[in-house]
Amino acid sequence: MKRYRLTYFLGQSFKGLWRNGIMSVASITVLMSCLVVMGSFALLILNIDANLENLGLLNEVVLFIDETKTPEEVSAIGDKIRALDNVAEVTFISKEQALEEERQKYSEYSGLYELVEGDNPLRDEFVIKYEDNSKVSTLVYQLGQIDGVAKVNNRLDLAMSIEKIKNSISLVLVWFMAILFAVSIFVIINTIKLAVHSRRAEITIMRYVGATDWFVILPFIFEGIIIGIISSAIAFFIQWYIYGYVVKMVDGTFDFLKILGFNEIGLLVAVIFLGIGVVTGIIGSTISTRKYLKA
Repeated sequence: MKRYRLTYFLGQSFKGLWRNGIMSVASITVLMSCLVVMGSFALLILNIDANLENLGLLNEVVLFIDETKTPEEVSAIGDKIRALDNVAEVTFISKEQALEEERQKYSEYSGLYELVEGDNPLRDEFVIKYEDNSKVSTLVYQLGQIDGVAKVNNRLDLAMSIEKIKNSISLVLVWFMAILFAVSIFVIINTIKLAVHSRRAEITIMRYVGATDWFVILPFIFEGIIIGIISSAIAFFIQWYIYGYVVKMVDGTFDFLKILGFNEIGLLVAVIFLGIGVVTGIIGSTISTRKYLKA
C-alpha cells in the first residue's frame, strides 16, 4: 500500500466536510455556541474574583487600634494577633500610610484632606487574612478581646454572599458545559457518520486491498479536528466582540468595578477554546468511526 502524505488525509477530510455541508455547519455552530457560553461564564467568574481581591472582602478582617496606644504597644498587639489560630497573614498599616493611600485614591478631589494635615483622624490598623471561613467568628471574638483594639471590621457576610453567587455561576457553567458538550459530540458523531456512509463503497474497497484501520479512520478524525479548530476560532472572535461590548457598557458607569482587559486574558481564552474544540472533535469522530467502521 502506497504511503500517503498528510495532505492526502487533510484533502479527504475537507471533501467529507464539503459533501455533508449542512451537518458540518451544524457541528461547528453547536460547538461554537458551547465555547461562547463557557467563555462568558468563565470571564464573569474571573472578574468576580478580581473585584473580590480588589475590595479585600474575601478573607480579610480589618482591626483598628486605639489612637492612645504607643508604637511599642501597637507592635505588641501585632504579636498577639499573629499568635492566634486561623491567622494566615498580618499586615500593619500606620495611620500616616493610610492617610497617604486615601489621598492618592481620591487625588481628583482637591482639598479633601487638607484639613487633616496636622490632625490625622485615621487610626493604625492591622489587615488580617484568615484561612478557614468556618472559624472566622471565633477569630473576630478573640481579636475583640485584645487590649487596645478599638474596632474590628468583618465583612464575612458580604464575602460569603458574593462567594455563593460565584459558586452558583460556576455550577450553572458546569451544567451548561455538560449539556452543550454532549450535544456537540452528538452532532459531530452524526456528521462523521454521514461522511462514513457516503464513502462506504470506497472504504469497502480499501479494506479488500489491505488498508489499515488507521488509514481508513484518519481522514474522519481530521474532520473532527478541523470542526474543532474552526469552531474555536469563530468562538474566540465572537467572545472578543461580546466582551469588548460589555466592557464599554460597564466602563465609566460603575467606577467601583475592576474589569479585566481582554488583552490580559485573550491568550488563555484562545488556548482553552482550541483545546476544548480539538478534543471534542476527536472524541466525536473516534466514537463515530469505531461504531461504523467495524470490519
